[in-house]
Amino acid sequence: MSILVTGANGQIGTILTRTLRKIYGKEQVIASDIIRPNYDDDPFLMLDILNVQRIREIIEDFEITEIYHLAAILSANGEWNPLKTWNVNLNGLLSILDLAREYKLEKVFFPSTIAVHGSTTPKVDTPQDAPLLPGTVYGMSKLAGENWCNYYHQRYDLDVRSLRYPGIIGHDSLPGGGTTDYAVEIFYAALQQGHYTCFLRPDTRLPMMYMDDAMRATTELMAANSSKISNRTGYNVTGMSFTPLELAEAIRQHIPNFSIDYKPDFRQAIADSWSQSIDDTKARQDWGWQPEYNLEKMTADMIFYLNQSIKIKAN
Repeated sequence: MSILVTGANGQIGTILTRTLRKIYGKEQVIASDIIRPNYDDDPFLMLDILNVQRIREIIEDFEITEIYHLAAILSANGEWNPLKTWNVNLNGLLSILDLAREYKLEKVFFPSTIAVHGSTTPKVDTPQDAPLLPGTVYGMSKLAGENWCNYYHQRYDLDVRSLRYPGIIGHDSLPGGGTTDYAVEIFYAALQQGHYTCFLRPDTRLPMMYMDDAMRATTELMAANSSKISNRTGYNVTGMSFTPLELAEAIRQHIPNFSIDYKPDFRQAIADSWSQSIDDTKARQDWGWQPEYNLEKMTADMIFYLNQSIKIKAN
């Protein structure tokens, strides 16, 4: 087995690369991104996901058998340059899918997102098969990507698998321009400044998942027998749903003097178009998905590990 991870410098890619290396061995997992990270991440390769010839060379040189394709421009950042976002997110995926078909790769992982939801989607307990009308170019590109994944599976029997990630919260890597980023930023602000200014309203409920659960969902999906995978667009998965106000209250259980105020910006409209909670019954039935973290457990874990990190930096 030889695995290529694209977008390995991102919030999820950083942790997924480490997770896969723990499972399969460091030399079997090739990290790649458009910029080299500022820490030791070897084996690492520079890769512009739009450079098809470079992807081809990597597949051949390293005898790649699986690709985890995470390279993308996220929701908030994507609105600043819609055409670039569409080009990177969709054409990058199409290159991966077509090369995977050509070289008969064993599996491809494509991360989708709750950004595929929109004004036509039920916002509470959003079902697996719901009307999808995304309101951002990021969501549009991911929805188109889901359909292309399904197409390549149906026509070419490519084993491509996908999760619709909710907001991801973790202590080991920083977010990179998403609408749910407040749920990570707030912890750093609470510990370092004791105050946070949130770019969403206090009552904005969104589905979230702790990074540990996200990694487990990803690896369990990819390890599942193909006969159990009935969905080839994107599985609904979730861990919890909460508002900025509820998260602030959970943080105050550990940091009593923490304060928060709210100054909604353009990201509020994006959040309002998304679901408030997710029904992930299909993932639970097909391959046994079960989250382990709720709001309270996640908050305690985040504060513990970030405190350790801050202490280490201080020394």
